[in-house]
Amino acid sequence: MFTPVKTFVVQAWNFVFDHNVSPLRNIPDVAVRHYILQVLGLMWAVSFSIAIGSYTFLAYSILGHSVLIAAAAITTATYTVAAKQPKLFMRGAGRASGGEHD
Repeated sequence: MFTPVKTFVVQAWNFVFDHNVSPLRNIPDVAVRHYILQVLGLMWAVSFSIAIGSYTFLAYSILGHSVLIAAAAITTATYTVAAKQPKLFMRGAGRASGGEHD
């Protein structure tokens, strides 16, 4: 039952990491093959590190973006109210006026 899976994993591993099986076999110089494989390995290590770091800080990123979106929404709402109901921002607006600043 697990033999086809095991065979697939072994073949996939060899295709990626064995320079005699992968398409790197077409490069005649073994040292260059090794160098290319090392560069690819470094690239994948950095890529996974960046991805894992991004996942780790995802919650902070979501929170930060939510704060920025909320600030933009509040600013938009304030400008809209200021354009349509400017008296709302007058001193004492909404309070019972005793006639002091009428």
